[in-house]
Amino acid sequence: MLRRRRVVDLLQVISSQSCKCPAHANPGGYGVQHNLGSLQSTTSNTAPSKEYAFEMACSTIRYGLGVTRELGMDMQNLGAKRVCLMTDSNLISLSPVKAALDSLAKHGVSFDLYDKVRVEPTEESIQDATKFAKAGKYDAYIAVGGGSVIDTCKAANLYASDPEAEFLDYVNAPIGKGNPVRVTLKPLIAVPTTSGTGSETTGVSIFDYRPLKAKTGIANRAIRPTMGMIDPLHTLTLPERVCAYSGFDVLCHALESFTAIHYTERTPCPTNPILRPAYQGQNPVSDVWARYALQVMQKFFKRAVYNPDDVEARSSMHLASTMAGVGFGNAGVHLCHGLSYAISGNVRKFQPEGYTKDHPIIPHGLSVVISAPAVFAFTGQSCPDRHLEAAQLLGTDVTNAKKEDAGQILADTVREYMRVMKVENGLEELGFLKDDIPRMVQGTLPQHRITKLAPREQSEEDLAQLFENSFKIY
Repeated sequence: MLRRRRVVDLLQVISSQSCKCPAHANPGGYGVQHNLGSLQSTTSNTAPSKEYAFEMACSTIRYGLGVTRELGMDMQNLGAKRVCLMTDSNLISLSPVKAALDSLAKHGVSFDLYDKVRVEPTEESIQDATKFAKAGKYDAYIAVGGGSVIDTCKAANLYASDPEAEFLDYVNAPIGKGNPVRVTLKPLIAVPTTSGTGSETTGVSIFDYRPLKAKTGIANRAIRPTMGMIDPLHTLTLPERVCAYSGFDVLCHALESFTAIHYTERTPCPTNPILRPAYQGQNPVSDVWARYALQVMQKFFKRAVYNPDDVEARSSMHLASTMAGVGFGNAGVHLCHGLSYAISGNVRKFQPEGYTKDHPIIPHGLSVVISAPAVFAFTGQSCPDRHLEAAQLLGTDVTNAKKEDAGQILADTVREYMRVMKVENGLEELGFLKDDIPRMVQGTLPQHRITKLAPREQSEEDLAQLFENSFKIY
């Protein structure tokens, strides 16, 4: 057993890597004392009131130009006899799916193809994919597509692995029961075709729950893919708007995980490790991934959007998406994503260029970033050092910046990225009316799984003001 002095020294090192602002651990002060208090609680009969540990978990990652050619061999190595490949109707005739199918055929892998995944899934589309998965009794899954495809495949794998489960059993509380996953899932290899969601690394599946006009999902490490196969060749055909919007999802993943509450501030402390959530709060390891992603964004985001044949830029953004996914898949996101679920869930007629035209849609990255300037202006006072560092990583000179201006500085930094990438001018341009705000606030309130990770608490009035401040960006 470690001696007490060695434990304190270790905690001192961990805390020294964390933010020095009051909302996070404070080296030599709050952070160490809190961890030490938690340590004392765990060695007594009293359960700690706040979290005292964090876990890092992600899928195996394989990265390389043309790596999809190995997919058939992977299925052979897994001993898979019946494979389900999921994709959407837009991708079915494009090169990423063709490359996957060619590899499976070359290596004699028997598979069924499901190409009915809905872009921005709903509870109905998830259940349709689940019905297909249950009927096939597959022993491995492949998801080729963006976050919608990967999230749908995760959920289908889960419910097919637990056929007696009701749909809401695993859906996040308070909409669902949020039950822990105790069944063993089948292997799943995710082949992302966009540079945004990071879904290939996380134990999270998101969908629209239309009865409440709000996004929710399933969050459990057990559903994360076995492997994320990162093949940058698949990003070279991304339309400009898809590249831009998905890139902003990467940006917000990194910014939100970097500014989330410290993991030792999250409550309640789980009574059993299986109850520890996927989103745990900012920690020293997640910071590494967030910083990396922000540095890549500063260098390659614009190039990737406006130069589709720039292999270096698009490859770098594809890797940054995965890196940010590892970070936020453990630390979590907060208000940009919390507000986004009500935004996308209440879309009226908006149909952006480069996306399916069979139903109105606000792409996830757009729904997330549209509130980002308002969000970071709001949270800056709670964690100024983090906001200033994030702005600096994105290219803003903060040499003479004042801490009281940190939130606005980061907000302005994000706003400039939005201007350069030609993002619509706020909720108004997406078709929303001020009368929609009360309904969107109500759609945000159930998202406490992530809104409680924000470094600043929010009242209903605060949420309403954040939506109000997002009606015009420029």
